[in-house]
Amino acid sequence: MFDRPAEPLFVLKGQRRDFQFDIPEEFVNTRFKKTQRKIQKQAGANILKIKKLDVLPDISFPKQLGRREQFSHFVPKHRQMTKQLVQMLMNSSDVESFLSTSAYCRDQINPFMYSYALAVAIQHRRDTMGLTLPHVPSFFPERFFDGSVFSKVRNEVFNAAAEDRDVIAIPRDFTASDLEPEHRVAYFREDIGVNLHHWNWHVYYPGVGGPEVVAKDRRGELFYYMHAQLLARYNFDRLSNNLARVQRLLNWRKPIEEGYFPKLNAIIATRVWQPRPANSVLKLSDISRDDMQLDFDILDLERWRDRIYAAISSGKVLAENNTYVPLDDYTGIDILGNMIERSDISINSNLYGDLHGLGHVAIALVHDPDHKHLEQAGVMGAVETAMRDPVFYRWHSFINDMFVAHKQTLQPYTEQELGFRNVQVVRADVETQYLDVLNEFSTFWEEDDFNVDRGLDFMGNGTVRVRITHLTHTPFRYLIQVNNAGPPRIGTVRIFMAPHFDERGIQLTLRDQRQHFIEMDKFQVRLQTGPNQIERLSRLSSVTIPRENTFRDPAQELNADAGEMCTCGWPQHMLVPRGKVKGLPADLFVMVSDGAGDQVRDPQGPPNTCTDAHSLCGIRNRMYPDRRPMGYPFDRLPRAGVTTLQEFLLPNMMVTPVVIRHTDGFAPAAPPTPTRFLRLQP
Repeated sequence: MFDRPAEPLFVLKGQRRDFQFDIPEEFVNTRFKKTQRKIQKQAGANILKIKKLDVLPDISFPKQLGRREQFSHFVPKHRQMTKQLVQMLMNSSDVESFLSTSAYCRDQINPFMYSYALAVAIQHRRDTMGLTLPHVPSFFPERFFDGSVFSKVRNEVFNAAAEDRDVIAIPRDFTASDLEPEHRVAYFREDIGVNLHHWNWHVYYPGVGGPEVVAKDRRGELFYYMHAQLLARYNFDRLSNNLARVQRLLNWRKPIEEGYFPKLNAIIATRVWQPRPANSVLKLSDISRDDMQLDFDILDLERWRDRIYAAISSGKVLAENNTYVPLDDYTGIDILGNMIERSDISINSNLYGDLHGLGHVAIALVHDPDHKHLEQAGVMGAVETAMRDPVFYRWHSFINDMFVAHKQTLQPYTEQELGFRNVQVVRADVETQYLDVLNEFSTFWEEDDFNVDRGLDFMGNGTVRVRITHLTHTPFRYLIQVNNAGPPRIGTVRIFMAPHFDERGIQLTLRDQRQHFIEMDKFQVRLQTGPNQIERLSRLSSVTIPRENTFRDPAQELNADAGEMCTCGWPQHMLVPRGKVKGLPADLFVMVSDGAGDQVRDPQGPPNTCTDAHSLCGIRNRMYPDRRPMGYPFDRLPRAGVTTLQEFLLPNMMVTPVVIRHTDGFAPAAPPTPTRFLRLQP
C-alpha cells in the first residue's frame, strides 16, 4: 500500500514488480481504467483481491488537498482532513474492510496525508498494530535525501542492469559549507534516523483521530519530555563543535539570523521545500493563505503565549466548561503539553490556541506569507523535515521554556523523594569495546546504504541504493556496583549524561546543567542483600531502537520470520554525542531509585507491544512504564542549599567524570588484541 506512492495501486508493486492488487473497477480513477484492464492479473504476479465496499466512503473533504501539494501536520485544515481519514480507517469493521477502504482512498488522496493517516490507523487498530510500519525514507526519499541524487538514480535504473548498478554516495556536506557555522551540526539535524524518529513519534502520538487514538497515558508530558531531550542532545553536539547553546526564539519581530537551504527536490510534490535566507523577518500582517485556509498573525501567537504563561503563573487553566483545572505536581505538565501542542484532547483550544503548530507554520511560510508568489512551505512545515532546520531548535527552546517555567513553580524534591534507604551506589564506570581505559566514549563516522527505488514512481525492477555518512559510536557497557544493606528488592537504574563545561569553558552549575542531562538508559534490577554487580550493554538502551530498525531494507518488512520492528525511538547510532578529537569532558550520573515507588500497575492492554525505546516513546497503547515524572530527578529545581552536582548526590547516586573522544574518520584505530571488554575488578 505504501509502495511507489504516486503510482496507481493496480500497477505491479514490490521489489521485483511481482505483486498486484486486484482492485474493484469503481476504485480506479476514470483516466486509468483502460490501463488497469491492460495490466490486470498479469501472469506470474502474486495477486491480492480487494473486495468491494457496500457503501463508498465520502472523501470529498480530504480530496480538497491536491495529489501533488505539500501536506503539513501543523496546518489546521490538513489536520482535520487527516482526522477524517484516520477515523474512517479506524471504523472499518475488520481487516478486509480496512484494506478495501485503504485501497479506495489511496489513489484519490494526497500521498503524504494518506500514508500518515494509514500509518496512524495501523498502529492503533487492534487487528493491525502488530505490523511493522514501512521504512518511510525508502518510500518518501524526497523528504530525507539530497535531491540531486535522483537524476543519478534514474540513470542507473534505465541504463544499468540490476546487478551492475552503482551505489550513489551523498556527500556529508551537501546543504552548506564550513563558512556557515551552523553547518558544523548538520550531521545531527539532517540525520536520517533523527528525522525518522520525529515522524514516527508523531505517528505513535497523533494530535487528531479521536480520543481512542489521541488520549494516551501522559501524552502531553511525553511531548514535553521528548522534545526537551532533543534539545539537550542538540546542545551537547553544539558544544562538541565549539558552538554556543541554542538561543530561544523570543522576539518574533527580529529577523531570524539563521538561514537554511534544504536541497530537497520534489518527486511527488510539484514544489520543492523552500529555502529561508538568513535574517528573514516574520511578517506582522496576516498570514493569509487561501490554499491552506490560513488566516492568522503574529499577534495571535503572542496572545496565546501570554495566556499560557498567565496560566502557569496562577497554577491553573480555564477549561471549556468555564471551570479552573489546577496545574498540579503530576498532571499539570500533561495538561500543558496537550494544550501547547493543540490536539483533540486540548483543554481549551479557543482560549489557548495553537501556539506550537502555527508557530511552525509562520516560520515555514516566512518567504511567502500571503501566497503572492505561489510558493509552498519550508521544511518547518512537516514533522519529517522540520528538524533539519536550525530554527526548529530555537523555536522548541522557546516552547520548552514554558514547561520549564511550570516546573519551577513546583517544590524541589526532598531527600526522602530522591533517596533509596540502605542502598548505596559504590561505583559506576563505562567500559568501551577496544579501549584499555575506563570512562571514555569513542565516536566516529560510518557509511550505510538505503534502498530508494520503491519511492520513485514508474521505475524498473531491482534495487537502487544511496550511501550516507552518519555519526556512530563504539559499543560500550555500564559496570555498576551497588550495595544493598536491606532485604532483596527491586531498584530502577537511571543513567544520564551532561556536558561538564559551557561554551566558555566554565563549569556548569547544577541549576543550568540539569536541563542538559540526556537520558542514556533506564532499567529495573533485582537487588540482592549485600554487594550487587550490574552490567548493561549500550545496545539495550531504553532510549533507542536497534540499529537494524533504522538501516533496514523494505524487503525485510515482508519477511514473516523477521518479527515486528518497533519504529519509534532515538536511533542507536546517535546515542552518544559527537565529542571532540581531544576529548569532551562530561558527567555520567547513575542513580538507583526505589523500584516499588517506580512501578506502574497496568493490567490492561494488548500483549504485543513495542518496548525498545520506552523512555521517549512509552509502551504502545499502554501506560508509561515509570510512575516518576519524566526527567526525574532533574526536572525540578534542586533543593535549598544545593548548587553543584556533587552537593545534589545522595548515597543511591554516583557521578563519574567521563570523556567523549571523536575520531574524525570512518573508524577508530583498532588495537592488536582481539575484540574484548575489560573486566571491572571489585
